[in-house]
Amino acid sequence: MTAHFYQMGTKLLGETVGHVSDSLTSVVLAASVVTLALGYLSKLLIRQLPSSDKQKKYPPYIPSGIPFLGHAVAFGKSPIEFLEDAYEKYGPVFSFTMVGKTFTYLLGSEAATLMFNSKNEDLNAEDVYSKLTTPVFGRGVAYDVPNHVFLEQKKILKTGLHIAQFKKHVKIIEDETKDYFKRWGDSGERNLFEALSELIILTASSCLHGKEIRSMLDEKVAQLYTDLDGGFSHAAWLLPGWLPLPSFRRRDRAHREIKNIFFKVIQKRRKSEEKVDDILQTLIDATYKEGRPLTDDEIAGMLIGLLLAGQHTSSTTSSWMGFFLARDKALQERCYAEQRAVCGEDLTSLDFDQLKDLNLLDRCLKETLRLRPPIMTMMRMARSPQTAAGYTIPVGHQVCVSPTVNHRLQDTWVERTVFNPDRYLSNNPAAGEKFAYVPFGAGRHRCIGENFAYVQIKTIWSTMLRMYEFDLVDNYFPEVNYTTMIHTPHHPIIRYKRRKH
Repeated sequence: MTAHFYQMGTKLLGETVGHVSDSLTSVVLAASVVTLALGYLSKLLIRQLPSSDKQKKYPPYIPSGIPFLGHAVAFGKSPIEFLEDAYEKYGPVFSFTMVGKTFTYLLGSEAATLMFNSKNEDLNAEDVYSKLTTPVFGRGVAYDVPNHVFLEQKKILKTGLHIAQFKKHVKIIEDETKDYFKRWGDSGERNLFEALSELIILTASSCLHGKEIRSMLDEKVAQLYTDLDGGFSHAAWLLPGWLPLPSFRRRDRAHREIKNIFFKVIQKRRKSEEKVDDILQTLIDATYKEGRPLTDDEIAGMLIGLLLAGQHTSSTTSSWMGFFLARDKALQERCYAEQRAVCGEDLTSLDFDQLKDLNLLDRCLKETLRLRPPIMTMMRMARSPQTAAGYTIPVGHQVCVSPTVNHRLQDTWVERTVFNPDRYLSNNPAAGEKFAYVPFGAGRHRCIGENFAYVQIKTIWSTMLRMYEFDLVDNYFPEVNYTTMIHTPHHPIIRYKRRKH
């Protein structure tokens, strides 16, 4: 049993940590197993203590014969299938253990209401996400500050994300897209996810960071972004941040170097008498309720967060949409015909009002977000006992909602696994179920970047559809890559050919 447990632990940590030396992997494994196993055993002992309140009804618990790891291997291999099977067997609320932690999932619109209507002091975000975000964004921003400060920071950012800015962004994104795809030539096969990941960084930086920072985006800085982005990993979530892992060292070095670049730009802008209408200027001019302006460190951290928080979601979503369109050539041609109908036969430059009228493209994006929401699970830590569907969720549980599962529950969605943008032509297909469709969260937890993401992705794909026809390579439609925290397409190679207008 011990040997089997060690092998499973090695496999899990090997996938998590990446390429490190055998000796370091052993140290990491030993430290992690000892630390987390003690936590697991303490929870087990506590669970066996007599309850002071026999009336409490706890969520159904999915048993596992594997100490400490629990369901980590089964969940890691196929999380959606695992959760859907559990939903069928246990209902909308259930708990299970992975790597010494207890997770309680709330599936379906009614159960998910608890999370989306909760207050942060009850279901806490910082307890879950700060370990991931703080090394990447830096101290003093996002989940490294009390929630009321984070809400102020989000409000400040939101003031710079408005329609007047979006109208400017469309032209910027279109120009960046045209320039980027010059390198593709007239036809060939390319890694779509890799290309769109790079393009999303370029367009987001142009729109959100300002011209000074965008002008510095050469290959070296792009690599720094990649290294910093590597901080969003299973390793960073599972393991202590001080471990001397190569990915952690690259992340920390990249954070320091990017911050130094931003500091120089911020200081130069502060000294300049020119007022530029962009997010950088918004942050420089902003103050908290108490009247204190943001520090350079806070501004730099918020600029990093603004870019990287949306980079994963937009690059993943735009890639999946490309493969759905490549698989259905009739739908792809309908989208191209819509470009001509809305924007004119000569397909002149896009503008914001035209973008709003591209209804079929909008529905394709909605349906992509339904079937392939980039965030599979939204999590909070229970700081006080919570009630859902008649069950009491204890303090210390990681409370989770899965947009991916909610978006394909057979109780709610007709032909739930079929990509059908026209399902949105009539009334909301999930009418009456407020949290059946939550790709950007909901309520007070809704993502402030949602509107920018729609503008960005629709502009990029409008431009790409005008330039190219897309096909699958040998009819291969990518599998979902479950080894990353964002569910990206596996082997995302697409075939393209320049259109003849």
